[in-house]
Amino acid sequence: MLTSVVLYTSANLCVKELSHLGTFQLVFLRSAVSLVLCAVYLKRAGIPLLGNNRRWLFVRGLMGMVALSGFFHTVRHIPLASATVIQYFSPVFTVLLALFFLKEKVHRWQWLFLGLALAGIVMVKGFDPRVSWGMWGLGLMSACLAAVAYLATMKCRDTDHPVGVVIWFHLLAVPVMGALSWGRWTPMMDVDWGLALAIGVLSIAAQVLMTVALHHEDAGMVMPFKYLGAVLALAIGWWGYGEHMSNLSLVGMALVVASISANTVLKARRSAALR
Repeated sequence: MLTSVVLYTSANLCVKELSHLGTFQLVFLRSAVSLVLCAVYLKRAGIPLLGNNRRWLFVRGLMGMVALSGFFHTVRHIPLASATVIQYFSPVFTVLLALFFLKEKVHRWQWLFLGLALAGIVMVKGFDPRVSWGMWGLGLMSACLAAVAYLATMKCRDTDHPVGVVIWFHLLAVPVMGALSWGRWTPMMDVDWGLALAIGVLSIAAQVLMTVALHHEDAGMVMPFKYLGAVLALAIGWWGYGEHMSNLSLVGMALVVASISANTVLKARRSAALR
């Protein structure tokens, strides 16, 4: 999980370095690389490219595509740490969606943790003038759609291979984002192509490693490590881009990370107790 966090953060850093490119172009490049890697794996494994539960696979791909576009756009225009922390609000939306669509029960302590996480997100916006209301809202929308994509992923756990679930994102993103970036394509230098390739490879590797970690250990043990990505993003933004944060913004970020981590541990322990 720690390696996955480092790779995800590295991929986001590459996106930051390519902020001179358009958002649609960035998503297209990332998806094109990942599509090739996923397709090669599925072909060698003898797994159908289009999967089985195609309705939910389509939902997963569509929501994931829009969510990633929103996240990439915020990374380009606001501090890296702020964009990362706002995206980490997606578990809150996941809990709410699971409550209504999967009929999962929510412990009263979970409501407290989710409320504290929301307060932290508001603090990040309220005390960082570089985060406009538009970017703040876009980040929350991206987090919400990412939660819908996660819900769709859960619907496909028993019907489709993890890589078969992931590839639908890229099957949709490559033609859609390619069409949207057509006519507004920014010319790229050799180093830009190298960074674009790195985004695709790092993202897929990070996703695979996170899946392996969740398959071999309890979620409550490994998921909190994911939020160390916020610390890495803060450090990189601070030292690499001069993105200094106010003390209250830092408190807000810490509140989000602590609340979501506590919620993850609590949920995992309750699930283990029910087995």
